[in-house]
Amino acid sequence: MDRRQQKTRAAIFQAFSALVSEKNYSRITVQEIIDRANVGRTTFYAHFETKEDLLKALCGELFGHILASAQDITHTHGLYSDGSAPESIFCHLLQHLQENDGNILGLLSGESSELFLRHFKDSLRELIRTQFIAQSRKANLNLPRDFLVNHICGNFVEMVLWWIRGGRTQTPAELDRYFRAVIEPVV
Repeated sequence: MDRRQQKTRAAIFQAFSALVSEKNYSRITVQEIIDRANVGRTTFYAHFETKEDLLKALCGELFGHILASAQDITHTHGLYSDGSAPESIFCHLLQHLQENDGNILGLLSGESSELFLRHFKDSLRELIRTQFIAQSRKANLNLPRDFLVNHICGNFVEMVLWWIRGGRTQTPAELDRYFRAVIEPVV
């Protein structure tokens, strides 16, 4: 994708994100997105077939970046200038969420949050399957792996919501400690 296409795509993402923070996803029209992004209809459809495709692409971009960053401990965004990168994948993920790139916390708690929460949970599955379950599982071996992954994903998403709604007063390290205290005995 050339720079002009990247710039157009970023403008569409930004316009869509702003609209979603203002009103429910179901009430947003492609025309409103086009107007806010200041692009033509043909240009929009050259990038996305539907509004749903735009939603999937935005979620893929936001969550993909955060999850990939959480997996790559060397990708720190300056978070660990003192050299103390966290051992926990959950703490690392929470630190990236705290940065709030792309207003991700607003999208997760806004009027259309159910759509973003579902995509967030789906995005978490592979991370939890490969980075946590595969490396940490020692208990409850009779429970299906997919059940545990779903349980952990759901609990993590609910914890993030609790954190956002509570004004994000806990640090990522505190949240990680709470979360692992509840999850690790199950795994």
